[in-house]
Amino acid sequence: MSKERTIPKHVAIIMDGNGRWAKQRGKERHEGHIAGAESVTAVIRAAGDAGVDYVTLYAFSTENWGRPEAEINAIMELFCYMVASRTEELVKEGVKVRIMGERSRFSPKVLSMIESIETTTAEGKKLTLIIAFNYSSRREMLLAAQEIARRAVAGEIKVEDIDEELFSNSLMTAGIPDPDLIIRTSGEYRLSNFLLWQASYAELYFPETLWPDFGKEEFQRALDIYAGRERRFGKVIQDNEEK
Repeated sequence: MSKERTIPKHVAIIMDGNGRWAKQRGKERHEGHIAGAESVTAVIRAAGDAGVDYVTLYAFSTENWGRPEAEINAIMELFCYMVASRTEELVKEGVKVRIMGERSRFSPKVLSMIESIETTTAEGKKLTLIIAFNYSSRREMLLAAQEIARRAVAGEIKVEDIDEELFSNSLMTAGIPDPDLIIRTSGEYRLSNFLLWQASYAELYFPETLWPDFGKEEFQRALDIYAGRERRFGKVIQDNEEK
């Protein structure tokens, strides 16, 4: 088995701990989200400098609609602010942005910002940033199954045509390689409905650091830990094979 490249091609991050970070400092929850936005900027830059090709950030899950209305509104406003204030920098750094998730619940303002950042950064070549926004992995797989069923009923495909490749290409991540490394900050040990199909062989890393404190050094530490792991993909490495 040939040696894997030590830099992951795709890093996915569950950005957890904004609320706890704010609470520890006697701040409102939305202030934790603002602080977390600065970590987003730092990690994007660090990933690009390290040679990572794709970064997926879990920004807002479908379950997050159950949070207090004031917090949801603050998150949406922060998203719009970040798009307006950071798009030019992303273009300069060669970052292409793709928003992944269902868009039907977003306000016209948020939808306009999504269209703006995707269109403006479309030519980015250095790094692709996928933002999971109103995203649910179970919902993603359900929608994929429904689309495949519709195609089968319409006679576009046969049942025997349905395989892993077809299913993967029916997901919201179509065209994007599966994550090599998934990071969840704040010391929680679960995926929380995030990239469940795509995470099959991802390396998992659960640092105790709260997301607003997760910067360039923490990201590099994650890459170093990834580089020290042996990825077998269910196979056995023989003694005489290169590791």
